[in-house]
Amino acid sequence: MFRIMFVCLGNICRSPMAEYMLKSKLSSRGITSVEVASAATSDEEVGNPVYPPAKALLKSKGIDCSEKRARQLQKSDGDKFDLFICMDSRNVRHAKAILGEANADKCVKMLSFVHSDADVADPWYTRDFETCYNDIERGLDALLETLPKE
Repeated sequence: MFRIMFVCLGNICRSPMAEYMLKSKLSSRGITSVEVASAATSDEEVGNPVYPPAKALLKSKGIDCSEKRARQLQKSDGDKFDLFICMDSRNVRHAKAILGEANADKCVKMLSFVHSDADVADPWYTRDFETCYNDIERGLDALLETLPKE
C-alpha cells in the first residue's frame, strides 16, 4: 500500500479537495493500492468540515466529502505515509518542521508533478475555487502517472 497525505494550512479547502479528487480518480480507475488522506499545518480549523464553497464545487463534480473533518499533521504521520504533497512553499516548510528531518524528503509541492514551482493559491483568500480545483487536477493527473502500478 502506497500512502499519500495532502497538506495545506487549515485542511478545509485545498488539501481535502486534493484528497477527495484523488480518491475519485483512483476509484474510477479501480486502483486500490493507494491510501489517501489530508491534514493541516495549523490547528485553526481542527474538527471543522470542508469549507462550504470547496464542498459545493466538489459536489458539482460528483465528489462527496461530507464526512471529512480537518485534522492537524502530526510527527507520527511521517512514519505512516510515503509522500506528503503540500499546496504551497509555506506548507512544505511547516510540514518538514512538523515531520522532522527523518521524513522531510517526503514533502513535495503539488505542482511539482507538472514541473512547476508555483503554489496552489489558497481559495480561502483568493475566493477562486475553480482555479484551485484546476491546478490540483493538473497536479493529480501528473501524479497518477508516477504512482506504483498494481
